[in-house]
Amino acid sequence: MKECELGGLRARVTGGSDREGGGDGPVVVLLHGFGAPGDDLVSLWRVLDVPRGTRFVFPEAPVELEEYGYGARAWWRLDVAALEQAARSGQRPDRSNEVPEGLLSAHGRVLSLLDAVEAEFGVGAERIVLGGFSQGAMLSCDVALRSERPLAGVALLSSTLLARAQWQAGLAERTALAFFQSHGRQDPLLPFAAAERLRDMLREAGCEVSWVEFNGGHEIPMSVLQGLGEFLHARL
Repeated sequence: MKECELGGLRARVTGGSDREGGGDGPVVVLLHGFGAPGDDLVSLWRVLDVPRGTRFVFPEAPVELEEYGYGARAWWRLDVAALEQAARSGQRPDRSNEVPEGLLSAHGRVLSLLDAVEAEFGVGAERIVLGGFSQGAMLSCDVALRSERPLAGVALLSSTLLARAQWQAGLAERTALAFFQSHGRQDPLLPFAAAERLRDMLREAGCEVSWVEFNGGHEIPMSVLQGLGEFLHARL
């Protein structure tokens, strides 16, 4: 593994012919979730079954969350206290129409990252799968649906529906995109029903969605890794 800067973001790079991103294989870019350190998802490259030579890029979110401990980062800030209060009271507010403050800035940073990946790795956008976990998945979906960048596929691990109007508008031009989506039926943070609404919105627009649901919470179990590996083989 090596560390470098890509498009203004610190990133961990691995896989390929030398375990440091060498070679000419396709690229998988995975964005970590809220409150996680920049290396949170790096270990996935060792357990995913992917096409030979696949390279991985794990960017580090730009927002430091010192209040959550050393290394905690985010793509945009959340009102965690309000979310925890809603959970304690049993409320599951519908946030599907919200456009979080900071989403637009994060969107631009990921586009710059992808530009750098294409240039540094010598790979076309059609050989890149973009995805992530939780907040990283939401951002991946936003980039996929609100830009014209070609992608080999999009991986949404424990995501949810945000910015419904903007995402639906973008879908009209993105029906050829293929998505992998997973979610736990007992997810205490992002309701399962909201994930189903996102899945249904994508499918109704004509997108291909490979869906994996599981008995569990906000996590990435082996069944998800197996399904994601099959998706990556099909798309790359």
